[in-house]
Amino acid sequence: MKKHYLADVGLRNILLGKNVFQDIVSILENVVYLELLRRGNNVWIGKYGESEVDFVTRSEIGEQAYYQVAYTAKETAAKQRELRPLQQIKDNYPKYLLTTDEYELETEGIKILNIAKWLLEN
Repeated sequence: MKKHYLADVGLRNILLGKNVFQDIVSILENVVYLELLRRGNNVWIGKYGESEVDFVTRSEIGEQAYYQVAYTAKETAAKQRELRPLQQIKDNYPKYLLTTDEYELETEGIKILNIAKWLLEN
């Protein structure tokens, strides 16, 4: 399973002929992918059974983490859909759901964070 990410999202939009808001989740994933690399991580797409985790990372010092990216998790169905792959992973590595929602909370050991605040933290 492959996904491709570009350093220039504007170039992506020109190549695909898409309006920014038509595919906002893919653009957010692209931004998160590039930021995870910038922070010195090795990054993979994770597969756990039938579920996909957007990103599995390992830092230069061997710390591992899992990331899901969603535009919003305000609705119960969307929140459950995005949390499910992370909930299935039974290890103790950090797990994050990054969204554009303003609220932040932790549920079942999974931190739900605002993507803009997360981008600005390092």
